[in-house]
Amino acid sequence: MNKKLIYMSLLSVSVLLGSCKEEFLEQQPYDAVPVGSAITTPEELQAAVNGMYASLRMSTSLSSVIQEQSFARNIPVLGDLMADNVYISSLNSGRYANFNTYSVTVSSGEASQIWRALYVQILRANTVINAGLSTNSPTVDQLKGEAYAVRALGYFELVKHFATPYTVNPEAPGVPIVTVFDQNLSPSRNTVAQVYAQIHADLDEAYRLMTVSKNSSYFTKYAAKALQARAYLFMGEGYYDEARDAALDVVNNGGFSLVPESDYVAYWQNPNPVTNKVETIFEISSDLVDNAGTNSLAYIYDQSGYGDLLVTSELYNLYSANDVRRDVIGVGKRGTEDPAYFVNKYPNTSSTVSRDNIKVIRYAEVLLTLAEAYARLDNDVQALIYLNRVATARGAAPYVSVGDQLIDDIITERRKELAFEGHRFWDLTRLNRPIVRTSQHPANARLIEVGDYRRILPIPQGELDANPNIAPNPEY
Repeated sequence: MNKKLIYMSLLSVSVLLGSCKEEFLEQQPYDAVPVGSAITTPEELQAAVNGMYASLRMSTSLSSVIQEQSFARNIPVLGDLMADNVYISSLNSGRYANFNTYSVTVSSGEASQIWRALYVQILRANTVINAGLSTNSPTVDQLKGEAYAVRALGYFELVKHFATPYTVNPEAPGVPIVTVFDQNLSPSRNTVAQVYAQIHADLDEAYRLMTVSKNSSYFTKYAAKALQARAYLFMGEGYYDEARDAALDVVNNGGFSLVPESDYVAYWQNPNPVTNKVETIFEISSDLVDNAGTNSLAYIYDQSGYGDLLVTSELYNLYSANDVRRDVIGVGKRGTEDPAYFVNKYPNTSSTVSRDNIKVIRYAEVLLTLAEAYARLDNDVQALIYLNRVATARGAAPYVSVGDQLIDDIITERRKELAFEGHRFWDLTRLNRPIVRTSQHPANARLIEVGDYRRILPIPQGELDANPNIAPNPEY
């Protein structure tokens, strides 16, 4: 691995903000320790951790000029819109049109927002990790473990969005690995394999350090292990044993359970973190004070907000009449769409109590990862057991398939279970499958073949201008 591990000078910020650079770098959230300041007590370390988590949910912050947006809306939206789960209504606010038509450029705002926000997240995680406090303290160990997991999550999303999939070419250019703050150095891109190695090293350390079970808005050791199962699944052939073992650890030792069918709708209506380990393993918390407002995921789906994104008829028709997951999809009329299918997984847009959290890792996903890993390892019996745990918990008929059909059924079940949470595009991408979109999508963007360069986001133009050592993604 490249040992020149440095921190990005917030990358394109220096160019995008020009003379505002120092002002940008001096901004901190109200609950964070300033970057570079000495952290001398566990209380100060906790404040830095609070700021780290705040960076996951932030939308407009840090500067009135720049918007940082990743998990709050962009990441989950693109994972469904660039695939075949949702499309933009004829009655819309103009958001995400370039992703709907696959006409993204190096100047596209959403790609730049994801890039910047994830590196801010990494910056804040690095601040915690590099704090000079004794790691013999369980409190310090826990907080640093959470930071390792948050850093791994940031790198995982970066390498997904901006690099060739591991399953295509692990030696392709990935993203720069940076682990310490140095605003004067400009990093080059590590390989995809090196980024994944960093992700797993961070998750191993997170798992080792963490011992405390908190509510679902904090990383725990089994949240880190669940993320590691996902990362191994994305590495494909040769790593299914590791994906299986990581997922089994969560299933056997994490204490999580699926939400019962009778409570499914209420589960999505609850806007608050949970401690009961039912379904949610890790989520990004919002409340009435700290939330993305009109930039939230809920607002782009909710018909009382923008309501731009609608469920494709194809996806809606995959659910049987008895499938409780159909109950979080509304049916009505919008613009020229009649019927129109509405996403109701995020119903708290106008709540006076709280706001919807962003589900990052759920137990159902871990079970489906385990099912796929077993199927890839030719253990159809175990694969069916875990696949049907999810399907029957939702009121759907159990599967009886084997072989290639069983794998296809697992991917279909992932589509149904994880819809509107940002996973579908990445399943098709890691599996090197063409994206076959529907007649509700633009005519010139209905078939996105394997190898189409537009399936990887461009390195933002501001970063290319600011950093002479970083190579662009080809064809942009």
